[in-house]
Amino acid sequence: MPSPQETPQGLPLAGLRIVELGHYIAAPFATRLLADLGAEVIKVEPPEGDPVRGWGSAVEGHPVWFSVHGRNKLSVTLDLKSEADKAKLRRLVARADGLVENFRPGQLERYGLGPEALHAVNPRLVIARISGYGQDGPYRDKPAFGAIGEAMGGLRHLTANPGQTELPPPRCGVSISDDLAGMYAAMGLVSACWQVKGNPEARGRVIDVDLVSSVFSLMEGMLPEYGLFGWVRQPQGAAIKTAAPTNTYPCADGKWLCIAGNSDLIFRRLMAAIGRTEAATDPRFATNGLRCEHVAELDAMIADWTRTLPATEAETVLERAEVPCSRLYDMRDCVEDPHFRARALVMQVEDPLLGPVLHPAAPFRFDGVAPREMVRWTGPAAGAHNRHVFEELLKEGEG
Repeated sequence: MPSPQETPQGLPLAGLRIVELGHYIAAPFATRLLADLGAEVIKVEPPEGDPVRGWGSAVEGHPVWFSVHGRNKLSVTLDLKSEADKAKLRRLVARADGLVENFRPGQLERYGLGPEALHAVNPRLVIARISGYGQDGPYRDKPAFGAIGEAMGGLRHLTANPGQTELPPPRCGVSISDDLAGMYAAMGLVSACWQVKGNPEARGRVIDVDLVSSVFSLMEGMLPEYGLFGWVRQPQGAAIKTAAPTNTYPCADGKWLCIAGNSDLIFRRLMAAIGRTEAATDPRFATNGLRCEHVAELDAMIADWTRTLPATEAETVLERAEVPCSRLYDMRDCVEDPHFRARALVMQVEDPLLGPVLHPAAPFRFDGVAPREMVRWTGPAAGAHNRHVFEELLKEGEG
């Protein structure tokens, strides 16, 4: 069992205790962020473990993804249908600052563990609730997974290629709506904990986060555009309607190069780098607005150039000209990239269940704390910390 390690005091959430009643992705992602930031997260799993442990590849039955998904957390197992285990959960809640859950609305209430019951145990508890559609509204009780958040929140409409109707718009490849909801839940929980801790008379708060509104919040100016002008933004493929040239271009080796040359100064440097200096002074391309009107012609001349070079060579030429660009990285590219290594974005850690395994660094940097210090232990086996939590932390073994 991975032993809980002392949290570096430089981490901002050291001393904050969070109970996770999470499964699959959204709530566990929220608490992973909180744990990386130094919070003590106690993940409560059913006796058979979080069902996400059955997803993806495994080593001798131990899920690879969970090494990251459950890192820095204490895992305990409880059967929430058991009165004895509910009593244990109440003991945890009484000593916690916050709780994160992503059951379907009403499920915790059916267990007798809704906000009213939890606040009876701990009036200052902050409860973050994540669901598909929210805790109220006509769709409250409909089931939902991450793909539904993308679809209804407006994102999946935008991921299609223009004019392509024979194939469905693709998902982005990860459960983005779950992750977004998890980030918003973590942000809301920390904000509410700050408010509660700053006022000795304050009572706990309930935070309602859902997958659909989390995605909908990313739709930039599309809602006011519709309200004012009746415009419905359509899929743009790899381009963007409001800036040019910004697109992804084919290279001689079959790879793709993303180029963002949309400021006036960068545009001129881009044109010089690809040997089209006449375009840099063409009045049709003098401003971003004009370039957007003639973007097809610009994209064609850039693609004519990228097709003559392998992606790495084209990238080198443009980097020398200080034009923002990047090859489309796959995971091998990320692992091998010197910048990823220099900033410890990819780190090898020892997992007692898997052996040496690669982890992504936490997406935050704090002065005085090395990135590796933020990964204190890897995702444990289900129930690995039952004794530590229930007999040591809560002193259940006394008397």
